[in-house]
Amino acid sequence: MAKNYKSEAMAAIHETMEGLYESGAIDKQTMRDFDEACLTTLQPLAPEEIRAIREREHLSQPVFARYLNVSKGLVSDWERGVKKPGGPALKLLTVIQKKGVRAIA
Repeated sequence: MAKNYKSEAMAAIHETMEGLYESGAIDKQTMRDFDEACLTTLQPLAPEEIRAIREREHLSQPVFARYLNVSKGLVSDWERGVKKPGGPALKLLTVIQKKGVRAIA
């Protein structure tokens, strides 16, 4: 998956540091610090946003769940605010939010 940088300058810095890391010039912790400084982080989605994404795509909860490889009950829990998506599910939701469900289909 492509990396999302905070700016073009941060992309250049990060790519340089990756080269140094791969050559052994910097350690793993230093590389993690550069990851944190240069890469954007995923923002959490509110229950209303998750429902709006699904409805914008004209999908039922079971079909939406299938695209995300989760259960219908989990989608329902997200939309009611009982649970929050994280990790790969949050990344997929963010991709769908920005590019539509066809981006992952």
